[in-house]
Amino acid sequence: AAAVCNKSGKTLISRQFVEMTRSRIEGLLAAFPKLMSTDKQHTFIETESVRYVYQPLEKLYVLLLTTKASNILEDLETLRLFARVIPEYSSGMEEKDLLDNAFQLIFAFDEIVALGYRESVNLAQIKTFTEMDSHEEKVFLAVRVAQEKEAKAAMRAKAKELTLKNKEMRRAGGGGGGGRMAAFGGGGGMGGGSGVGGGGYVDTTPTLTSTMPEPNRARPAAQAAGGGKAMKLGSRAKQVDYFVDQLKEEGEQLVDTPAGGLGAGRAGSSAAAAAAAAMPAAQREAVHLRLEEKFNCEAGRGGGVSNLELTGLLHITCANEDAVRLHLVQASGPRARAVQVQTHPNIDKKVFQTNSWIQMKAAGRGFPVNQEANVVKWRMAGDDEALLPLTINCWPNQAPSGSYEVTVEYELIPGTPRLENVLISIPLPQGAQTKVNQCDGDYRVDARKSLLEWSLPLIDPEENPTGNLDLLVGGGGASEDSFFPVGVMFTSQQSLVGIDVDKVVRLEGDSPVKFSVDCRLVADNFRVV
Repeated sequence: AAAVCNKSGKTLISRQFVEMTRSRIEGLLAAFPKLMSTDKQHTFIETESVRYVYQPLEKLYVLLLTTKASNILEDLETLRLFARVIPEYSSGMEEKDLLDNAFQLIFAFDEIVALGYRESVNLAQIKTFTEMDSHEEKVFLAVRVAQEKEAKAAMRAKAKELTLKNKEMRRAGGGGGGGRMAAFGGGGGMGGGSGVGGGGYVDTTPTLTSTMPEPNRARPAAQAAGGGKAMKLGSRAKQVDYFVDQLKEEGEQLVDTPAGGLGAGRAGSSAAAAAAAAMPAAQREAVHLRLEEKFNCEAGRGGGVSNLELTGLLHITCANEDAVRLHLVQASGPRARAVQVQTHPNIDKKVFQTNSWIQMKAAGRGFPVNQEANVVKWRMAGDDEALLPLTINCWPNQAPSGSYEVTVEYELIPGTPRLENVLISIPLPQGAQTKVNQCDGDYRVDARKSLLEWSLPLIDPEENPTGNLDLLVGGGGASEDSFFPVGVMFTSQQSLVGIDVDKVVRLEGDSPVKFSVDCRLVADNFRVV
C-alpha cells in the first residue's frame, strides 16, 4: 500500500494495491509515528509483519507498506517515484492541496503499482497515461461544436428572414397590389483551391412585371364570431421575438441594426467576430468597394516564421449601369514585394499590368448592377519576419521557489497599419495560481479553460507600438511548454499589404465617380508555438 500522512499519523491519501481491510490499513498507519525514532539514520522501519519505507516531504510523509520479503532497493526506487508524482498533480504541499487533488494522485499511484507489483514507467509516461487523450473524443467534440455553430447560424438566418418579412408587411400596411421584380444574373466569382473561377459575368436585363387589377368579385360573408381561426396581427413579430430570445439564452448578444430592425451579431466574442459587422447603408455610394484580407501564420517562440499566408479579395458593387473603371494602388515595402496580384478573367489584364486600372475586358461594358463581383485577388506568402504585422515574445523564467515569472510583449512591425480588437491568449497550467503584476491594456483569466486573455482595443504605430504583460504563475506543475502556443487575433480597417483604390472614373470622359470603401483585415489563425 502507498499512503501520504502528516507527522501526527493522520492519513490524507491511502491506496491499497492488494486486498486489505480498512481497519487494518488504518491501524498500520496510526502506529507509524510511534515506531519512528530520531537516533536512526535510515528511512525504513520493520515490524513483525510489515516494513515501512518512508520519505519526508516538507510537513508530510510519503509511506510505502510492504512485506518483509520485499526487495528494499526496488521499494526505495518506487518510493522516490511516488514522491516525484505528488508535486506534479498537486498545486502545493499543504494538506488542503493534497485533499483537493486526491483522485488525480490516486490515478497516478495506480500507474506506478498494479496488483502489488511495480510497473516499469517513468514520470512522463504516467502523465501521458493519466491524461487519457483520445482522438475519437476530439473528433466527436469537433463535430458537435460544428453542429452547434450550424444550428445557431440557421437560427440567426431564420430570425433575419422573419425580421425582413415583418418590415415588408409594415411597409405594405397590409394591402395587396402589383409589384415589380428585377432579376439579375449571377457570375464572376473567384473560388475553389485553384483560385479564379471560370463562371464569368452574366449580363441580364431586368424584367418588369406589372399585375393588372382583378375585377371585383363577390366575397363570401365573414365567418361568425368564434368560428375558425382569425388572422392575428403581429404574430410574425412574436415569432421573431421567440427566435431572438432563444439566441440570447444560448449566449448570443444581439444588437439592433442601424435601420431599427433586429440584427443578430456577436458583440465582441472574438476579434474575428467583431470584423463581421457590416458598414451602415447610409455610407454606401453608387460604387461600393469591399476589400477583405485574411492572415494566417505560425511563428516560433525563438524566432522564425512558417505557414505565413495572407489572402485578399476586392469586390465591387455598382448601383447603376454607368461603365466605370478603378485605379489600384499599393504601398512599397517588403510585403509589397511578396504579394502576387491576379485579376479575374473578365478584367482587361493588359490595361491592369500597364497602369493598374481595373476595367471590363469587353469594350464599353460596365460591372454587374446591384450584384457584388470579385475583380482582383492577391496572396502573400513567405518566411520573412518582416511580413508579420507584429511580433509576440513570451519569456517564462522559473524562480527558485518553483513558480514562473512570465513576461509577454508585443512589438508592431514598421509599416503595419493600426490594429483593432487585439486579443492575445496565453495558456496556463491546470490549477495554477496566477497574479498579474503589470499589464498594458486589459486582461481576463478564464480558470475553466486555463487561459489568460490579454486584450487591447487599439495598437497604434504612433501611440503604443510596444507593450508588455508581466504575471506570476505558481503551482499546477508548470513548465515552459505550459505557456504555449500563444494565440493572436486582431482586425484592422486597412490592408496589411497596402492595397487600396484611390479613384474611380467613368469610361467615357474619365469624370470622377463617388465611391465608398470598406476594408476588413482579420487574423484568421495566428499562433506562436
